Amino acid sequence: MTDREALKDCIQDVFVKLFTRKEGISNISNIESYLYISLRNRINDEFRRNTRLCDSEITDASMQVIAEADEYNREQMEHSQSLSDNVAAFFDKLSPRQRQIINLYYLEHRKYDDICRIMGINYQSVRNLMHRSICRLREYAGRMQISV
Repeated sequence: MTDREALKDCIQDVFVKLFTRKEGISNISNIESYLYISLRNRINDEFRRNTRLCDSEITDASMQVIAEADEYNREQMEHSQSLSDNVAAFFDKLSPRQRQIINLYYLEHRKYDDICRIMGINYQSVRNLMHRSICRLREYAGRMQISV
């Protein structure tokens, strides 16, 4: 197995762990930092498990893998931050009711029936408003040539 394959395996392991423990990690405030630290720890675990080297015996190859992981994580964090900034800007362009329905459905994970009661509108109106809100977000993203 090459170092690049080992890095890909570590990245996959982090995301599998994230998926399997998704209920227990809902209070993470900064997902990018969490992913970066998780990957760094997973790489360290893998090196300790496979090589059993002490700090003075770390090879140039292992340092290269760590450097590649850092660069990959930095690029992913920059992309995620850019995407988050764009989504926040798009969100601000929505009407207050559109922002409310997006917030209730996607951030608070409410069902349409709950949203009906909270917003005081019928079920079909909730579906229509959600559809218009998503279309508006896609329209804004299309103008910026970003997929949502």
